[in-house]
Amino acid sequence: MARHRLELAGATASGTATIELELERHRRELTGYCYRMLGSWFESEDAVQETMVRAWRSADRLEARAALRSWLYRIATNVCLDMLKGTQRRARPMDLSSPATADSPLDAGLPESAWVQPAPDARLRPETGDPAELATWRETIRLAFVAALQHLPPRQRAVLLLRDVLRWQASEVAELLDTSVASVNSALQRARATLEAVDADATAPAAANELEEKLLARYVDAFERYDIETLVSLIREDASFSMPPYRLWLRGGEQVGRWMLGQGSGCRGSRLLTTSANGSPAVAIYRPAEPGVHRPFNVAVLEIGDGRIVAIHNFLFTELFPAFGLPPQLES
Repeated sequence: MARHRLELAGATASGTATIELELERHRRELTGYCYRMLGSWFESEDAVQETMVRAWRSADRLEARAALRSWLYRIATNVCLDMLKGTQRRARPMDLSSPATADSPLDAGLPESAWVQPAPDARLRPETGDPAELATWRETIRLAFVAALQHLPPRQRAVLLLRDVLRWQASEVAELLDTSVASVNSALQRARATLEAVDADATAPAAANELEEKLLARYVDAFERYDIETLVSLIREDASFSMPPYRLWLRGGEQVGRWMLGQGSGCRGSRLLTTSANGSPAVAIYRPAEPGVHRPFNVAVLEIGDGRIVAIHNFLFTELFPAFGLPPQLES
């Protein structure tokens, strides 16, 4: 979908600045909502931009500025529901098959649209110092939760997000969706039951702390030295290791080590930059391309629990690098 730009023609300079500022104040939270609905960072950006365009074109019909937020959510929900018509649900490799072994051949891979994609924390994290709000955000932005949401029909997905994540009243959700409170409550009950039945990874990210930062630093150091024995020692015995667009995924540090020394040995000599995604630490991996030059290879999200790495989600989509504000290459 083409990325639109706000149409400014026909408005006064002062009116333009005012409505643009009012709309932009809501971009971050709307992007988080659309990302959870769609499971794709790029589609969520498109959905929010389309929401802004529609809001701009109809701004003269909004009687009360106090209603702007709910009005934007109504537009964003309709945009997402339209985008989800006829699409297959996005998933993670562990949602599609059993773990393989390090010597299993790579499959042909699936298109980007098949996978739940990571999202950069820097462009989604709430601008608040409230620890409770941040904890809720981290829990509901993690990859496992976003993947679990994809099992819900789109309208149930919207109801659950509005009620359980954004804490809207049932009457407010009913008004937004043009339905009854009883229908909202029924949809919420079914959505909660589906999520409970989905076999999603229950590991939730803990609040970032000094221990987590040290573990990330040790991981980066071991990877760049390609000290696989040390790297494996940081990984829990039952950790998962996935590599979209490939369906193949591994279970356990031993298999990860064998992979890194076997089919994955092309990563030897890589350089890493740290970032964060989906409430978890992440690294951008640049593989050697020519003398003194390293080019983007993948973004890996590291989930940490009890002082060990419990999941490594490698996303081999170099188009993610600009979304995370990462440089196009590294030079010695």
